[in-house]
Order: sequence, then C-alpha cells, then structure tokens
Amino acid sequence: MRIYHKAYVYLTCGNRLLVFDEPDTPELGLQVPGGTIDPGESYLIGARREFIEETGLTLDTAFEHFADQNLPFETMTADGEIQAPLNRPLKGRHLRKLYHATIDTAPKEEWEHFEMSPSNGGPPIRFRLFWLDLHDPRAMDPRNFFAEFGAQLDPLRQRIQGARS
Repeated sequence: MRIYHKAYVYLTCGNRLLVFDEPDTPELGLQVPGGTIDPGESYLIGARREFIEETGLTLDTAFEHFADQNLPFETMTADGEIQAPLNRPLKGRHLRKLYHATIDTAPKEEWEHFEMSPSNGGPPIRFRLFWLDLHDPRAMDPRNFFAEFGAQLDPLRQRIQGARS
C-alpha cells in the first residue's frame, strides 16, 4: 500500500474555521487547506506551503501541531467510507499531521482560489473558501466534511475554549 504524507491547517478566527468546497466537485463536501508533503519537506513547512497554494494567503502566525490521523484512503462506495474523486484517486494510506493556527481578523469573508499544481499533476482545482462557525449545524455533523476533516472539530472546539479560559 502506498503511503502519502499530508499536512493540513485548521485556521480559526474566533469561533470560525476557514474551510473550502470545490464548486466543480460539490459531492466532496467541506475541506481544510493542506495536502501532500514534498520529498524532503517537513510536515510544518509542507503545511505552510500547501496553505498558501490552496488559499492564496500568507500568514504570520504560529502553526501548532494538534492531532495526527492515519487514514486508509480508497475509492469506495458511499457507505460511510471515504471516496476519492474519480479524477484524483490517491489510493493508499494517508499519514496526516494537523496544525492549528489562529488569526484575530479574517482577511476576507469568502473568495475563490485555484490550486495550480495539484499533487496528482492534474488540471487546476477551483476552491471556494469561506468561514464556518464551529457551532453552525454544518460544522456539528462530521459527515459534511470530506475524508475525516470533521473528525477533529470537537477537539478543536475544546482547544479554542481552553485558550479563552
């Protein structure tokens, strides 16, 4: 089984999380910025690079590691298992490091951005980025998120609440 090393960024502004969907592939659901680590690249450096590539934003804030995921990722039927887009089937095991970063002011409320160099070498991917309140009904149901991105929202809520206490 092929191993993919991945890093993702859960960027929050108050109680809001930066998420995106893919207007051209709406069935994927919500995602957070991040992706495949380049050979020889650290997870942290890869998280920063991927964040910039997928959002168009450069942040001057700390990225704190807060969780790991070890995810078997296959194209499967929609029975609760993960299903990769047919044109981007990164079959194998995804070893993920998840980072949390915070900002005080959102630079934009919503915008589109294109990832110009997808890890599979395919055409650019269009993202629609926006802020989602972590207590919004969509954020409360992990099934609204692609590939286990919603699984870390409860620990993220606790982390944010703990930082305010």
